[in-house]
Amino acid sequence: MTGTVAAQPAAATDQAGYQNVRINEVTSSNSDTVELYNTGSIAVSISGWKMSDDSFSPQTFSPSSSTIPAGGYVTFNSPKGLGDADKLVIYTAGGTVVDRVEWAADGAKPAMARCGGDGTGGWTTATTAPTFGASNAAGCPSSTPAASRVRINEVTSNSADTVELYNGGASAVSIGSWKYVDNDTTHSPVSLSSSSPSATSIPAGGYVTFNSTLGLGDNDSVYLLDSLGNTVDSVTWATDGAKPSDERCANGAGWFRTSATATLGSANSCSGSGGGGGGQLLGGGGSLTSGCTPEAPSGTGSTPAGALAWPGGVDVTIADNVCAFTTSTGPEGRDLSGLAFDPANPSALWAAKNKNWLYKLVKSNGKWIPDASWSAAGKQIRFAGGTGQPDSEGLTVGANGHIYVTSERDNTDNTVPKDTIMEFDPAATGSTLTPIHQWDMTSQFPQLDTGSKDDANLGFEGVGYVPDSWLTANGWVDPLTGAAYDPANYPLHGSGLFFAGLEWDGSLHVYGLNSDGTFVTFGTIATGKGSVMDVTFDAGTQRIIATCDNTCGETHTFVKVGAGGVMVPDVTYTNPAVMPTDNLEGFAIAPTSTCVNGFREAVWSDDGIYGFGSGSSSHGHAVYSGTFPC
Repeated sequence: MTGTVAAQPAAATDQAGYQNVRINEVTSSNSDTVELYNTGSIAVSISGWKMSDDSFSPQTFSPSSSTIPAGGYVTFNSPKGLGDADKLVIYTAGGTVVDRVEWAADGAKPAMARCGGDGTGGWTTATTAPTFGASNAAGCPSSTPAASRVRINEVTSNSADTVELYNGGASAVSIGSWKYVDNDTTHSPVSLSSSSPSATSIPAGGYVTFNSTLGLGDNDSVYLLDSLGNTVDSVTWATDGAKPSDERCANGAGWFRTSATATLGSANSCSGSGGGGGGQLLGGGGSLTSGCTPEAPSGTGSTPAGALAWPGGVDVTIADNVCAFTTSTGPEGRDLSGLAFDPANPSALWAAKNKNWLYKLVKSNGKWIPDASWSAAGKQIRFAGGTGQPDSEGLTVGANGHIYVTSERDNTDNTVPKDTIMEFDPAATGSTLTPIHQWDMTSQFPQLDTGSKDDANLGFEGVGYVPDSWLTANGWVDPLTGAAYDPANYPLHGSGLFFAGLEWDGSLHVYGLNSDGTFVTFGTIATGKGSVMDVTFDAGTQRIIATCDNTCGETHTFVKVGAGGVMVPDVTYTNPAVMPTDNLEGFAIAPTSTCVNGFREAVWSDDGIYGFGSGSSSHGHAVYSGTFPC
């Protein structure tokens, strides 16, 4: 697994994003094919790039495309052939080493591939079948060798130039004959035993450290080789990237980030900033290239007691183009808030921008981009009558396929609350949408009407549509009758209720939205958190999810129908450890119909597009993608 800590300062001829390209698969059979994968969030030109092996000098090659899209693949055939036991090094046009891999006799037959994640997984030398131009998952064996669970876990280029290895497997791994080398192609690999005589094996869950006799500098790499010469793992970092250290977050599994404190020989602290690999959340480095203006997070609070670690994957990718959500009413590009998958079309993700815009997003090369067939620039929304500028915060998809959006105020009069739910038909034509129905609950929240724009901004932040079938199947007691909820008592409300989250106090407010414009209030539900930023109903877990941003430690509280038919918090999860502590106000989980290998996509939106701040690859991005169990 190659984790890129940050962008290396490139030579003038080096293409932007080159450090995010990884050798992903190679075969020394017949065609001598090589596959490159772009882990980054931007396309990378590989025009003029070269390759070498262990016997010939760098040669140009002819790739299937001169550009690798973000999350995409490019293949080529080695111009000089590849041997049974060989080495492959990729260079930019300027001669900078991008990546390298070595293998022993027959190691690349039928193919040698990264297993456990394209561009990130451990190299496995006995894959079941080549998968060039596609994800390696189909070609990876069901179980990987124990050695592939050994990871470079932390590196420091200060003084001793220390490297830490971690064994994430279930059994000890012998490393007495393993070697390492840096990114200087004139250097020969050095044995671990010569650098650390005690480094003979790594116990399961254990660590081994050694000091590099090659020296480790700025813009450098470490490559770990097993006893046969196969590449096991590698890491690359930029200027000062390994000072005081670079470490994987989460320990033994995540991408690299620059740490504030070295923790050699023990679990990584994951304190610090920046770092990361390619398209991963902490990937790539760089700076803004267009005119949006990220906003630093505010209102950070503590994580609630009893919150559990994120149950999904440890890696999170940047999943949008930089500065993608600039509009006429929000030229700074900030304020992407609510998110909701369309249950009837899981390939569509709906997003609300605070300053009265809606987006229909679709996947392209691993990123969520505006659907050009709906509106490449998004569609502006208005209040009933075509007036005002809704401070659109949350949205959900109803049973009728319509988009229901919450607004907490009118941005043209932002000191006055206007807590409403609006229904929009996404099939309506034109660039501006007006609601079919609008329900105004402002009078229920007098505490927000103080003449302060800050108080007016603490209203409806999220909304989730919850089907009647779930409410009745789980025995929810109707607060208005004291008996089991009977949808037939409310003939105009449709086939479900709407749960709106209030930022003011973290409560959920339950409504039946009637077709005649009236509504029924079913009372409130305490989430146990001080604020709610987004609300979603997840059919997979059969829970209502109340999301809070950094105000509550970046957490998601799952609500169930408890004893006595009352809704109560069930469990609270934190975000993945690699996520920034930002105003992450949107959250959605894909339907279980999209599950692959036991996981489905989870998506977050950064209201301030701040990421890890200036200079990080996440700066200027709003959408992040991870995984959640099915």
